[in-house]
Order: sequence, then C-alpha cells, then structure tokens
Amino acid sequence: MSVTEGREVRGQVLLCGASAPVLPEVDGLVVHRVGERPGKAEVDALLDEGLLIVAGTDADLAAVVLRLVRKEKLATTRVGFVPLDPTSEVAALWRLPTDPARALTLATQGEVDPVPLVRDDNGGVLVGRGTFGAIRGVAYCDDDVALRGTARSVEVTPDVDGGPGLIVRVTKGLVFKRPVIFAGRAFQLGCVPTRPTSDGVPFPRVVTRWTWYRHTEDLRLVRGLA
Repeated sequence: MSVTEGREVRGQVLLCGASAPVLPEVDGLVVHRVGERPGKAEVDALLDEGLLIVAGTDADLAAVVLRLVRKEKLATTRVGFVPLDPTSEVAALWRLPTDPARALTLATQGEVDPVPLVRDDNGGVLVGRGTFGAIRGVAYCDDDVALRGTARSVEVTPDVDGGPGLIVRVTKGLVFKRPVIFAGRAFQLGCVPTRPTSDGVPFPRVVTRWTWYRHTEDLRLVRGLA
C-alpha cells in the first residue's frame, strides 16, 4: 500500500549519503541519491517549483536549503525533511517524526507551516542548532547584551514559538549551568578566535566575529497535519 494512497503526490527526493537507507516507494516521487551535504553540482539541476524532500542529516538539509536561497526558490518550494539521524535537532525543534517511514508520510501528506530560516554572515544557513564552546567576547541579541566576558557555551536555534526569529542560550558558569535566554532577530558576536558549529558541522576556520540572523524569507517546511 502506498503511504500516500488517495492523494496525488509529485516531487523530488534527495537521498543524501551513500549509506542512506532506501525509502518506501511513493508514486509521483522521483528519488535521487546524492552525496552528503550536496552542493550546486548535485542539487541545482533538480530544483523546480513544488515539493522537495531531503532525506539525511540536519547538515544535509542545510546544504540543500542554501541552494534554494542562492537560486531564489524558497518562496516556491515546499520542503519536506526525513531525518536519518534519530538525534536530529531539526526534528526535535519542529516535532517531526524520526522514523523514516512516518517522516516520509508527513512530508508527502502534510501541509506547509513556514518556519524561521536563520542565516550567517559568511553565507551559510542554520536549520537546527548553532553552537560555540568556551568563549570570551561581547555579544548582542538585537539591542540586548547577551555576553560580556566569558561563557561556557552559546547556543542559537530558530525560534519555535513565533518570536522575532531566533533564540540564544548563553551558559556562563561551571557551577550555575542554567542558561540565560534571549530572543531576537539577530545575534552578533565579537570574540577571541573561535570556531562556530552549525548543524553539527564546524566552520572551516577560526573567526573573531560572527552573526546569525533571521532571513527575510521563511522556510516553507512541511510539518502540519493534512
């Protein structure tokens, strides 16, 4: 029995990584096996208006969404996500199933529920969680001082509660581990050399300045019930 019995589906599936498991067949979906964190050469020719399902890690999803941004196709593309990592931050944030079959059913039968898309000032996107480890510097969330001095960690995620765009959690001490939480449209950091991590992928070089901010367009994520 098709997971979309009774409903016509047309779209593309990007199955990311050589070890990604085969998904159930769905009439109307064309499956393309691509590499991990696929780039322009693998993705751009497959982008068209309609449904695009990414099966892979949070980093795979971020790589594909970046191509949608670069090709200016966010507004016309419905994006489904089949997390192949049970610890997916994207799945946890947006309450997506981590079972591939259930996630595929939602991606094909669900409705678009736009979510904030976070970008950085080095040309990347953040769909799940961005982090800094132990750090010293000054940071702002919009006009609020989020950090002045040292912190054990900093975490940034999209805002799931309909706020300005992103949530910042700053954990300062070794004894008091409860984070201080800020909400805003942008997080800006100036610091001693450090290396941010976005969706599980460390940035390739150290930086002394970094910004995460809400993009002008939302990600048209399929996550609502049909």
